[in-house]
Amino acid sequence: MQAPDYQAETAQCVFIGRMLGRVTDKWTVLIVRVLGRGPCRFNALRREVGEISQKVLASTLRDLEENGLVSRTVTPVNPPQVEYALTDLGRDFLRPIRGLAEWVLENAARIEAARAEYAARVST
Repeated sequence: MQAPDYQAETAQCVFIGRMLGRVTDKWTVLIVRVLGRGPCRFNALRREVGEISQKVLASTLRDLEENGLVSRTVTPVNPPQVEYALTDLGRDFLRPIRGLAEWVLENAARIEAARAEYAARVST
């Protein structure tokens, strides 16, 4: 009987944890959903996402580009135009994002009921 490879399992857990931290970030989810409708320039993306700062949007887009989920295309005009789009990997990632969003919407009433029940329980 072969002994479990705990080092490999630990390395996998570390990688999974790091990636889940990146892909479950609120801004990542919202940006991927917006880009799921098609390529978008920075300011249009910022308007669509909502209450995100320029710094956080730029940082999140860099992280998504680094992890292969988003591509960045610069058109050499004056001033340069930058457009962001989902890569094939990003479009694959869009499927579970949409599933999660659908789950949230389908269960919104149950979630709100649980919150109200909890609030009533802890306020007494």
